[in-house]
Amino acid sequence: MGYRVAVVGATGNVGREMLNILAERQFPADEVVALASRKSLGTEVSYGDKTLKTKDLDTFDFTGFDMALFAIGSGPTKEYAPKAAKAGCVVIDNSSLYRYEPDIPLIVPEVNPDAIEGYKNRNIIANPNCSTAQMVVALKPLHDRAKIKRVVVSTYQSVSGAGKGGIDELWDQTKAIYNPTVDVEVKQFQKQIAFNVIPHIDVFMEDGSTKEEWKMVAETKKIVDTSIKVTATCVRVPVFVGHSEAVNIETEEFLDEDEARDILREAPGIMVVDKREDGGYTTPIECVGDFATFISRIRQDSTIENGLNFWCVSDNLRKGAALNAVQIAELLGNRVLKKG
Repeated sequence: MGYRVAVVGATGNVGREMLNILAERQFPADEVVALASRKSLGTEVSYGDKTLKTKDLDTFDFTGFDMALFAIGSGPTKEYAPKAAKAGCVVIDNSSLYRYEPDIPLIVPEVNPDAIEGYKNRNIIANPNCSTAQMVVALKPLHDRAKIKRVVVSTYQSVSGAGKGGIDELWDQTKAIYNPTVDVEVKQFQKQIAFNVIPHIDVFMEDGSTKEEWKMVAETKKIVDTSIKVTATCVRVPVFVGHSEAVNIETEEFLDEDEARDILREAPGIMVVDKREDGGYTTPIECVGDFATFISRIRQDSTIENGLNFWCVSDNLRKGAALNAVQIAELLGNRVLKKG
């Protein structure tokens, strides 16, 4: 007997990817339902070799469903997630709404799987921010070996992190630049994104950081270790899919770059591509559609006593969102619900 699963927000980028990954990983589901807002009612979405027609989220009854994967943003989630949870359906939420609440687990299965038991508090599990998810997969095995004291990270985040509107804006602006009769319009981002980079993701906070940067700090502490100090600079770049990060860590114990490379090669969810030659590293375009978090450019930082640098790349629609949510569902099924 398998699970009954609802994918909420099935017509969006992340929702469609959730359906793809559920099928690809052969998640043991007896029933999968695609839910969306009333305006998308009846829209067809793919689930493996099947086509599903979306149902109306507003009138849907979650009773009898085991899990619901939410990909609809904080506003609608605030309305519908408690309804699903109250009906006995475990919510795995991709929005930021519940990430920082102490009684709701924030999970990356390769990093803190034991936290899954906390779902019982409110029948809700939070999925971390895309930029955090890939970074902590790399931090955890290094932290276990040498205890990370401080992380300095600069991100290079693709436009798909801002949803379909971000993808459309990069595409439209790029075409406009090559067509002098068309104006370059700025709608989704604060400035032109085509052939540009923007050091601004989410809203500004009082200390001068953006909320995206704050998320990386707060979530790393909650997922890995509260004692880790994190400082981040988050930048939007003209890439359609795939987030990249330049990461610098300082550890309590000395960690040789060769040992770090070996540790990362053995760690779950990581693919090390690190050759000191032209092209011996991974770029965003090469990670699209892949499950792994790719690590390259591993090297000692000689400016501090115990420092390392590395380059981290992942498909943000997968590990940064949909894949991690499905992995949480798998973890929940294997450890707690135990069907199938």
